[in-house]
Amino acid sequence: MANRRGGGQGQPPSVSPSPGSSGNLSDDRTCTHNICMVSDFFYPNMGGVESHIYQLSQCLIERGHKVITVTHAYGNRKGVRYLTNGLKVYYLPLRVMYNQSTATTLFHSLPLLRYIFVRERITIIHSHSSFSAMAHDALFHAKTMGLQTVFTDHSLFGFADVSSVLTNKLLTVSLCDTNHIICVSYTSKENTVLRAALNPEIVSVIPNAVDPTDFTPDPFRRHDSVITVVVVSRLVYRKGNDIVAQFALTACFFFISCRKLFNTCML
Repeated sequence: MANRRGGGQGQPPSVSPSPGSSGNLSDDRTCTHNICMVSDFFYPNMGGVESHIYQLSQCLIERGHKVITVTHAYGNRKGVRYLTNGLKVYYLPLRVMYNQSTATTLFHSLPLLRYIFVRERITIIHSHSSFSAMAHDALFHAKTMGLQTVFTDHSLFGFADVSSVLTNKLLTVSLCDTNHIICVSYTSKENTVLRAALNPEIVSVIPNAVDPTDFTPDPFRRHDSVITVVVVSRLVYRKGNDIVAQFALTACFFFISCRKLFNTCML
């Protein structure tokens, strides 16, 4: 296994200076990293985690870092594929257990993941999603190789049902030696800190957001007599789409009542 101090033959370096840098490894502005995104959830599967990993990878590539993504095979999509800006994706031949998450024994993924980490000279492992078994495996193997680790939690979990209890126990073990944790909201941070018994100082919040330039309406097609409610979400039950219709109806009644009240007051 790799030495934490690095420098051995065939071992990943701690950091790769960018061209023209002074060699000061402590200055992130003059250094580039080889970053590996790991999750069971990635394209062609659709979802928030998948798009988050893709967009984050593209932003990191634009900043000069080398980024690869590791996930499991989806149907005939196996091996190595390349996406926009040279994003390299490894689709590993691992068996899916449930809901696109692979089965895990910790050790069956070690040969493949370790080979990729060494071959790509990875310096940072960034795992995504508490439901991803591959993400937890990557954190474990990365720490045995002396690599820096980051984990991003995307969802909220309970504390009472069997699935949540088992996931929380796994998260406690998996994140006990992780360098940094990222959550997508302040509520998610509170949830993750409680579930995994973490020190809040190592947990950061980077809120999810919608790029408004992708959803720019045409102001000339607006009708003052029509109320349009726009919902940006995935069409799945756990995102609350079963109450979207009720919410939209309630919102329409609320706006109509406010408009009538305003018109009455103006009279």
